[in-house]
Order: sequence, then C-alpha cells, then structure tokens
Amino acid sequence: MESNKLKLRPLRPEDELSFKNAVAAFRNKMPAFEFAFDFDESIPFLEYIKKLEGWPLGKGLPDKFVPSTFLVGVVDRQIVGRLSIRHYLNDFLERIGGHIGYGVIPACRRQGYAMEMFRQALPICSDLGIQRVLITCDMDNLGSRKVIEKCGGIFENLTEDPELKVQKRRYWIDIQ
Repeated sequence: MESNKLKLRPLRPEDELSFKNAVAAFRNKMPAFEFAFDFDESIPFLEYIKKLEGWPLGKGLPDKFVPSTFLVGVVDRQIVGRLSIRHYLNDFLERIGGHIGYGVIPACRRQGYAMEMFRQALPICSDLGIQRVLITCDMDNLGSRKVIEKCGGIFENLTEDPELKVQKRRYWIDIQ
C-alpha cells in the first residue's frame, strides 16, 4: 500500500454510504466490535457528524466517554477503517482501552491500512499534548500486536481484569 494513498480525516457528509457499509460489515463479521460509537441509523447522518464534532470539546459525549477525536481512514473515497484518539485516560481507558482505538473493515485487512492509520494518528496525539500514548489489544489479536510493535509500542503488561473475556496487552509509545 502506498502510504500517501490513505487519508485519516474526520467524517464528511459525502461518506454516508461508505460509512453505513462499514458499520454493516462489522455488524455482520464482528458484532461485538463497535465500529461507530453512539451511531443511530434512525437519525440523519449530518446530525451524527455534528455530534462527533462536539466530542473533542467534551460536548454530547456518551456516558463514560472522555473528549476524543473520531477519524476515518479513506482510500479512493471509500472508508477502510476508523480510529479514535482519546484525549486523556479515565480508569477504564487506563486499564483496558488506551488512547487509541482502531478497526479496519474485515475485507480491507492485511493491506497496511491499520499501520498507516496508526502512523498518521501519532502526530495528532502530539498536537493534543499527549506525549506518552497507551494502546491496547486483545492478547490473541496478532495483527494488532504486530501493528503496535512496528509503530514503536513497548509492551508493559497484560491486564488482570476478571470482567474481560480476553486479556489485553498494554503498550506505550513515547512521542518525540
């Protein structure tokens, strides 16, 4: 994949069909993974975009969320994945979720998109004042583990949370 081909950017009105297709792809292949946080297909798409625009400012956040930036990875006008940058960590994110969460549409995996989205997210984290980024992945998710490690993630530990079905690997990346 050409690194300049994927653009990590906010959701736009013209993304509606591609976004809804991405939501459906995850619902069909990985129902437990939430591709679109707080998305309700019964409300107009422009209202959802407006809601997301308030999240970095802490406006209209779902319960237990922190201010965050929601971005989509786009290639040739098609959404191939999404990435969220949490501006700071609450207790849950410190233990389990981390600063960055991402997902690539099942049909678009193993093409370098996760790595490129992650790579483009690190300068955004720096701009937000996050100097040390926590990122986690399921213990058995070899693809995410490779992405995190190739992007400089230093393994710290496994979570010890009895509520989790799968333990999380916790990594830190110092941003220079």
